[in-house]
Amino acid sequence: MKIYNKLYTKRELWRRPQEDMVTRLSMSTDGYAKLEYGETRLNISRLEQIASVFNVDLKELMAINERSIICLISEKSQHGRNDYATSQQALTAEINRLQQQLRHQEALGAQKDALIAQQAREIETLRTLVAVLQKNGGV
Repeated sequence: MKIYNKLYTKRELWRRPQEDMVTRLSMSTDGYAKLEYGETRLNISRLEQIASVFNVDLKELMAINERSIICLISEKSQHGRNDYATSQQALTAEINRLQQQLRHQEALGAQKDALIAQQAREIETLRTLVAVLQKNGGV
């Protein structure tokens, strides 16, 4: 992922308008938009400013390969939220892994339901036995 793609992706994941970045970086709207579209080359000083705004290390913005991943964790929300942006191949693998995990959880849920039903039947059988014994004076 190119640096300018990361700027756009991080800002979108951060749920901030371009105007917020413009204010934080003391830039014009057009100037910042050109950064996100890759029309303006970034220098180290500007990258350091941007990294500071996103609260990430400079090396995270500069890592450019298909294995790069951006993770944003919002500390302001009650439930937390993780957003990821990565290559299509990695996303497909993650979706497959999560689907397999979901199938496993569903199977465990079905086993649990079966055990609960079996226990309910056993309890009812025991109640019937207790009632018969009480009726016959055995208890």
